Amino acid sequence: MTKKINLNSRRAFLVKAATAAMAAPLLFNEEAQASNSPKLRHACIGVGGMGWGDLQQFKKHQQVEIVALCDVDEKNLKCASELVPNAKTYTDWRELFKHEAAHIDSVNVSVPDHNHFPIAFEALHLKKHVYCQKPMCHDVAEVRALTKEAIKAGVVTQLGTQVASSQGDRTAVNWIKQGIIGKIKQVYLCSNRPGAIARYRLPGPRPTEGHEAPPHLHWDLWLGTAPIRPYAPDIYHPAIWRTWQDFGTGWSGDIGCHIFDAVWKGLGLKSPLSVVAEVQKSWQDSPERRADTWPQGDHITWQFPGNKMTAHKTLQVEWFDGEFYPPQAIRDLYKDGEYPAESAMLIGTEGALLIPHQKMPIIIPTGNPKSYSTPPLAERNHYHHFVDACLGGENTESHFAQSGPMTETVLLGTVAIRVPGQLLEWDAKKMKFPNYPEAEKFLRRQYRSGWEIASL
Repeated sequence: MTKKINLNSRRAFLVKAATAAMAAPLLFNEEAQASNSPKLRHACIGVGGMGWGDLQQFKKHQQVEIVALCDVDEKNLKCASELVPNAKTYTDWRELFKHEAAHIDSVNVSVPDHNHFPIAFEALHLKKHVYCQKPMCHDVAEVRALTKEAIKAGVVTQLGTQVASSQGDRTAVNWIKQGIIGKIKQVYLCSNRPGAIARYRLPGPRPTEGHEAPPHLHWDLWLGTAPIRPYAPDIYHPAIWRTWQDFGTGWSGDIGCHIFDAVWKGLGLKSPLSVVAEVQKSWQDSPERRADTWPQGDHITWQFPGNKMTAHKTLQVEWFDGEFYPPQAIRDLYKDGEYPAESAMLIGTEGALLIPHQKMPIIIPTGNPKSYSTPPLAERNHYHHFVDACLGGENTESHFAQSGPMTETVLLGTVAIRVPGQLLEWDAKKMKFPNYPEAEKFLRRQYRSGWEIASL
């Protein structure tokens, strides 16, 4: 029988570490694993799509024993069970926790956004380590509650921002902190991925008539916290659920945590002062679409309080996706080909820094940039770094105390999208919009009967 890990001393350390504003860049060597260390008993919740990739990553770690699998789609579950034949299988995550809580040390949550919070929160309540796909939750209020619960539980957490562990993003964070392009004046984030609109962002509306769900799909469990909606093929499960407000968080919610991460950590940003959004006109002019889907393009602007890294008392950060692009003058700064479709550009007093998604950062001299160093960074597996932290190693790159406030900020953008053109002043402490309280209804959803959580 696998030895159970004693988490008490580890938990005390993590409570202290989780309160830090940012995790320091950490080096990781996947081969440096003690052969006599105990195994991490892990449960995979959601094993289709992204969850299938997550399962394979955890399985590759020599000190992980996958003991339980869960998915509402029995086809997904069958494939996963063939890969891990000794793991117990469940279609309801509540049943998994009921029967396996004493036999697992950690979980990964790789399900649609609207069910992230209840699963992750229950795992934290049971003092289990949690790896959760991005965005951390569907709603701002959920993120705030989950972040607090993670710190209280003192367990290891990791947001599924895999690129945060890459050499590119970690190098970018180091360079930003070194101040190599001077004080930061403005930031431009974008995700204009070719083909993404047609594939993932349906214009709607939803079908007027539903269909019977296929026998392998437990549709009521898939809906979870969301309102009852008849099943319809090819528009919800799998993957396309991001189109719909009930289930997803739009393109900015999906990709925003990736693109924002290095900027957030490098600049040491805190909660924004305000947020406002411009959206696709056809979506804004359609009450039916605005009530049901996310727009196929949006432009979000946050104002942040300045700090020692910024050139002014406030810092403006802008996001562009779909039909909205960074200003041409910004794109023209990059001279070596087409402007990266998914990237972050920081404009400093002594130069600019371009961070292409999943690639190494690029310094663009426009003044007198400082000399900089590029220390060698060991390759790091985001999933295995989480596992090593659970087994007593250093803290994770994207722990919830670090990634929670950033996710809140990204999701404030989705609130602004729903009231386009309205500047929302943000009181982070009270979780209020003092100048426009009508938007506060979008900070949290009403869970359907039987799925309520007392902490919300």
